[in-house]
Amino acid sequence: MNLESQDNPERLKFYGGIAGILLPFLIFITGVITIALSGAPDERGFWPILILALGVGLSLAKDKTAFSETVINGMSQKIVMIMITAWMLASIVGVLMTKTGLVEGLIWLAIQIDLGPSGFVLSTFIICCIVSLSTGSSFATILICSPLLYPSGGLLGVHLPLLAGAILAGATFGDFTAPISDTTIASTLSQKAAIGPTVKSRLKYVLPVLFFAALVYMAFQFLNKNEPIQQSNLTGSPDGLPMLIVPIVIIYLFLKGKHLLHGLLVGLFSGIFVGVVFGLLPMDQILSLDLENFRATSFVIDGINRAVGISFFTILLLGLVSTIKASGIVDNIVSFAADRSKTRIAAEGWIAGATGIAVLLTTHSIVAILMVTEFVSKTGEQLDITNIRRANIMSLVTCFFPFVLPYFIPVILMANMTSSGTEFGIPQSSPLEIGLYNFVAWGLLVVLIITVGTGLGKEKKLNAKDD
Repeated sequence: MNLESQDNPERLKFYGGIAGILLPFLIFITGVITIALSGAPDERGFWPILILALGVGLSLAKDKTAFSETVINGMSQKIVMIMITAWMLASIVGVLMTKTGLVEGLIWLAIQIDLGPSGFVLSTFIICCIVSLSTGSSFATILICSPLLYPSGGLLGVHLPLLAGAILAGATFGDFTAPISDTTIASTLSQKAAIGPTVKSRLKYVLPVLFFAALVYMAFQFLNKNEPIQQSNLTGSPDGLPMLIVPIVIIYLFLKGKHLLHGLLVGLFSGIFVGVVFGLLPMDQILSLDLENFRATSFVIDGINRAVGISFFTILLLGLVSTIKASGIVDNIVSFAADRSKTRIAAEGWIAGATGIAVLLTTHSIVAILMVTEFVSKTGEQLDITNIRRANIMSLVTCFFPFVLPYFIPVILMANMTSSGTEFGIPQSSPLEIGLYNFVAWGLLVVLIITVGTGLGKEKKLNAKDD
């Protein structure tokens, strides 16, 4: 491709200068926020906005061929395919967990304890933590757990925004901690760190947050008692509990340093085996042929379909982001930050700040991580900040904004799912309220501030093989 330009042969040039570079991004941000606040949680609704933004960018680019090649190169990065593979397999695992009754098994355990409204909030939080750790997906956790737990808690008189916040908080935990979550994979692989040691290192950050959140949920519910509407008929079933073997296998393999594809595939086939042996997964759920309509059905197909929206949203957005990087703006920011990152605190502050700005601009955790990957690597390496610590700081940031602000998909999705209680006379909760009651996200923000400000959890430099 021809990238020649009088000033810099490697940079894209746009009519209107910086305004021309940023206008497509402004169109994207405006469109996404408008659609999100209108209540559309599916990423498919953002596809037309991204196509429009790319079209505007093409019209403003001085070299149309260079712009087109830059977009394609941005879409075809190796890590993009890694993320799509992870989403696809993790979504299949999530569907498998749903169809084999793991959530009902966890609910059955919670009911056996019978701790009242405060205990129900705590049980909801714990169940959602386990589900998100099992599936690696905050979206799947919200979609699976909300229709069961939100109406039931409402009937018992649980404080509704608190209950919705507890579900979202459990989803946030998995996004930060699960070895198969997209945030874990993107932050870890972008910094060339191993998933197992990185997940293990996150326990020191997240365990105090979990303990804090659990206490606050119980205390807040105790202080905000409501009269039960009626006794919930939620019962659950212990049948699906053997499926806990799936997250155990996956986490074990990642802690042993196995490849992403290795861990996910072994976990998936382990789940299929357990599901068939215990009679939880009928054979027609694995594969069924509808010869009259020339189609096949399978939980595998359902899982892949779930990953389509986020996959194409990411591909298109990375194409748009690549044009901004090719314009040289990111390089200028890197140079600016490098000149001011003379201490560890300053460098980690820039890493956290740049990641936060990228999240707010892209409204997408993974694209934000990939957008600042090079900057984070260079800034961290200058002051011997380990790749694991860099990955952890990035994840701490990306597990805050999307789970608190009312125009990000997880919060919007959770707010929409509270409509599951309307048929029982239970009102919905607003996105703003739900974000405020996500005590895991707020706890991770506090941990981030303490981590950067004090050096908490600083890892020692590892040998070349591990680092």
